[in-house]
Amino acid sequence: MPIQPRGAADVQGEVHVQEQYADGLQDLEGFSHIYLIYLFHKVEKTRLMVVPFMDTTERGVFSTRSPLRPNHIGLSIVELVNINNRVLTVKGVDVLDQTPLLDIKPYIEAFDRVENSASGWMTGKAEEVAEKRSDDRFK
Repeated sequence: MPIQPRGAADVQGEVHVQEQYADGLQDLEGFSHIYLIYLFHKVEKTRLMVVPFMDTTERGVFSTRSPLRPNHIGLSIVELVNINNRVLTVKGVDVLDQTPLLDIKPYIEAFDRVENSASGWMTGKAEEVAEKRSDDRFK
């Protein structure tokens, strides 16, 4: 499984929205990208210090994207390819099949794009992320 959406650039998937939330999809088709907020449902432990996929140094979990966080919440920005009834086709998806979705939010460049940002300790490049795959360290 890719470790970030950038590593899953060509991976398509489907988001199945339950019937009671169908009306909430109205007007979403005009957005090119969406945030998926989900639960790392296969994670069985929590750690405050972890060794991230793109590093060899132990880091505080809140400075990483590790799934071992106290609330096991994940976040991905994916391309919205199509909406057919309650099924969203997305591209760049980096989550396991059957992952419980907590929420969907539109990506809005005018609000969400951050100029001149800093990435702290992370020195990995997009190409490295594209090649990296998950392992068993976060089970």
